[in-house]
Amino acid sequence: MAITDFFAGEIATELLKQLFMISAKAWKYKSVAERLIDLIEDIQPTIKEIQYSGVELPPHRQAQIGMLSNTLEKGKKLTEKVLSARRWNVYRQLTLARKMEKLEKDISNFLKNQILTHILADVHLLRANSDVRFDRVDRSLEMMTEHLGSMKIGGGGMIREAMKIAEATMEIEMGNEEEKFGVGLEIGKRKVKKMMFSAERGLIGISGMGGVGKTTLARELERDVEVQCHFENKVLFLTVSQSPMLEELRAHIWAFVSGYEGVNPVPNWNLQYEGGVKTQKLVILDDVWTREALDCLTFNIPGCTTLVVSRSKLTEPKATYDVEVLREDEALSLFCLCAFGQKTIPPGFDKSMVEQVAGECKGLPLALKVTGASLKERPEMYWKGALQRLQKGEPADETHETRLLHQMEASLENLDPTTRECFLDLGAFPEDRKIPVDVLINMWIEIHDLEEAIAFATLVDLSHKNLLTLGKDPRLGSSYASYYDVFVTQHDVLRDLALHLSNKGKVNIRKRLLMPKREKALPKEWGRNIDEPYRAQIVSIHTEEMDEMGWSDFEMDFPKAEILILNFSSDKYVLPPFITKMSKLRVLVIINNGMSPAVLHDFSIFANLSYLRTLWLERVHVPELHNTTVPLKKLHKMSLILCKINNSFDQTGVDISNLFPKLADLTIDHCDDLVSLPSSICGMTSLNSLSITNCPRLSELPKNLSKLQALEILRLYACLELKALPVEICELPKLKYLDISQCVNLSCLPEEIGKLRTLEKIDMRECFFSDRLSSAVSLESLRHVICDKDVAFIWEEVEKAVPGLKIEAAEKCFSLDWLDE
Repeated sequence: MAITDFFAGEIATELLKQLFMISAKAWKYKSVAERLIDLIEDIQPTIKEIQYSGVELPPHRQAQIGMLSNTLEKGKKLTEKVLSARRWNVYRQLTLARKMEKLEKDISNFLKNQILTHILADVHLLRANSDVRFDRVDRSLEMMTEHLGSMKIGGGGMIREAMKIAEATMEIEMGNEEEKFGVGLEIGKRKVKKMMFSAERGLIGISGMGGVGKTTLARELERDVEVQCHFENKVLFLTVSQSPMLEELRAHIWAFVSGYEGVNPVPNWNLQYEGGVKTQKLVILDDVWTREALDCLTFNIPGCTTLVVSRSKLTEPKATYDVEVLREDEALSLFCLCAFGQKTIPPGFDKSMVEQVAGECKGLPLALKVTGASLKERPEMYWKGALQRLQKGEPADETHETRLLHQMEASLENLDPTTRECFLDLGAFPEDRKIPVDVLINMWIEIHDLEEAIAFATLVDLSHKNLLTLGKDPRLGSSYASYYDVFVTQHDVLRDLALHLSNKGKVNIRKRLLMPKREKALPKEWGRNIDEPYRAQIVSIHTEEMDEMGWSDFEMDFPKAEILILNFSSDKYVLPPFITKMSKLRVLVIINNGMSPAVLHDFSIFANLSYLRTLWLERVHVPELHNTTVPLKKLHKMSLILCKINNSFDQTGVDISNLFPKLADLTIDHCDDLVSLPSSICGMTSLNSLSITNCPRLSELPKNLSKLQALEILRLYACLELKALPVEICELPKLKYLDISQCVNLSCLPEEIGKLRTLEKIDMRECFFSDRLSSAVSLESLRHVICDKDVAFIWEEVEKAVPGLKIEAAEKCFSLDWLDE
C-alpha cells in the first residue's frame, strides 16, 4: 500500500471537518461547502476501502491517487484560509469564494473520469490473486510446523505448545465481527474512543474476564477509521502474554514512539522525554497479565497514548472500560452463528433446547463460540446430553473442556496459592445468587487463617482480576463497615471453572464436596461412597425440602469438615444428621431461598458443635434457645437475617450470655417481629459489635447496656419505632462507632453523649434532630459525623471545639439488595 493511499484518506477526513465548520459558521460559503461535502462523502468509502485493502498498487494508479491527494490537500489549505478570513475584508472574501468554486469543479472533473472505480477494481483483482498465493503459503506453513514441533522458541516455550495456546484463544471466524457482537461492540468502541481522544488520558485500559471479547474490541479499535485519523495512522498493536520477552517489547515500543531504532539499552522512558514528539501515537498492549509488565512497557512521552488490555484492572477506574457480556438476543445470535452457520435457530430444531444451551453460557462470547462449535452438526440427543452436563457445571464435551475451561483457567495462574483457593471456594454457592460478603470473609478467616483485613483485600483482588463482581457500595472498605448486606456475584462460567477444578478426583478425597445445582436429593455418587470417610473441608448442599427419609441413604462421615453450607427452598427443613459427625465444624451457613421463613427440625444437633465459631441463619424460624442443651462455648459470630425471632430471646430462665459466652459479633437484620432485646444480652462481656438493623418493630433497648464493656460498634439503623436511646449508652467505655441512620422517630441523642471519649464516628442520616448537643464538645476522639444537610448546624460548635472533625452531608441512599430474587 502506498503512502498516498493514507494521505488521501486522512486529508479527505480533515477536509470534511473543515467544510462542516464553514457550513455552520461562514454563510457566504455555505452552499458551495455543502456541495463539496456531498462530493467528498460520496468518495470517502471508496478511498477507505483502497486505503485499508493492504494491496500495493502499480505506479500509474499510485500517481492517480496522488493527483487526488494533492487536490484535497489544496482544498484543506483553502478551507483553513476561509475559516481565518476577516469578515470586513470583502475583497479577500470574494477571492476565496471563487477558489472554493474552482475546488468543487476540480474534484467533479476528477470523479467524471471514474478513476477511483478503476483503481478499486484493480484492488479487488490484486487481492484475489494474493489470496491464492496465501493459501499456498498456509499449506507450506502447516508442513513446516510438523517438522519444527519439537524446536525451542524464544522464552523457552515450544512451538507446538505455542500453537495450542493460539488455538485455544483463536476466534471462530464466521464473518464480520460486528455482526457477532452487535450493539455491545459499538458501545465499547465509542466509550474507549472518548477516553482515547481525551487529551489528559495517557494510559487507558480495557478490562474484563477471560473470553468476554477484550481483544476483539482492541482489534476493532486498531482498525477504526477515527482512531487511525486521530493518531495519524501511527498505531502499534503488541501481544504481551503471560511469559513476555520484555526487553524485546521495550525496544520495539521505543523504536515506534521515538523513531530511533537499535538503541541499546533502551532509555528509562518513565522520565519525561524531550524529543518533541509532534504526532499522536497509540500503543495497544494486549494480554497484559501483571502490573510489573505494564510498568516496564509504559512511558511518559507527549503525544503517546497506551491502551492496556487485561483480565485485571491495571489502570485507574475512570480510565478503564469494563467489557460486559452480550445481551440475550446478541448471545443467541452468536451461538447460532457458530452452531448452525446462521444467526437464527433453523426450522425444525428444538428451539427451547437451543435457548437453554445458549443461556448456560451467560452471554460470554468465548463460551458461546466454543460451545456452539462443539455442538455443530451434532444430533439432538447429543445436545440434550451436553445441556445436562452444562447444568451440572461440567464441560459439554472434551473440546469444550480444552478450549473454554483451560482458557479460563489461565486467569488463575498468576494468583498466589491462598487467593486461588479463595476463588475455588466460590463454587460452594448456588448459581445466579448473590453471595453475602460477610459469609465469604468469615469462611476465609476460618479455613485459610486470614486476618479480616487480608480477607477483604483478597476479595478486592479477585474483583480487580474480574474473577468476581463486587457490589458497588460506598461503605466498602471504610472503617467500621458492615458486610452482611453487601454482596458479590460471579459469572456462571467462572463458577463452572471453580466446580470443574474442585470436582476432580474421587468424591471421598475432594477438598470441597459441592452440589452444582439444586436437586431434590443429594447426588447418588455421594451415597455410593459412604463406606469411607469424606475428606472434604467444605461441604455445600443445595436441595429442596428435606425430611428424615431424604437423609436416610446418606450416613456420611466428615471428620475434616470445617464449613457446611446448606441452601434450600422450602418452608420446613430437617437438618442433616451427619452434622453430629462434623466434630471440627467451624462455620455453619443455613440459607432458605424460599418465599417464607422455614421451620428447622432437629436443631438439638447443635449441641455437638463444640468448635463452631460462625453461625449464619437466613429466612428461618429461630428455634427456642432452651433446646440447645450445651452452650456453644466457641461461637464468635452469629447473624440472623430475615428470620422470625418468635420471642426466642424472651424466654424466662434463658441466659443468653451463658449460651454464647464467647460471642463477639451479633447481627440481627430484617427481623420484623423483633420487639425488644432481653436484658441478659447485656451480660455478654465479650460482645464487640452489636448490629440490630432494619427491624421496624424494635421500640426500645435494654437499660443496662453499660455492662457491654467490650462493645466498640453499635448499629441501629432503620429501626423505625425506636424513639430514644437509653442514657446508659453514654457509659460504654470503648464505643467507637454509632450508627442510628434512618431511625426516623429518634428525636435526639442522650444529653450526656459527651462521655463517650472513645467515639470516633457517628452516622445519623435521616435523623431529624433540632437541639444542639452541648456536651458533644467533649467528644475528643470524634473524627467523622454523617448527617443530613438540614441538621448539620447542631454540630457547628463541636466542629470548632474538636480539631480534625469532618461533618459530611451525605446523599440519601436506599438499598433493596435484601429483596433477593
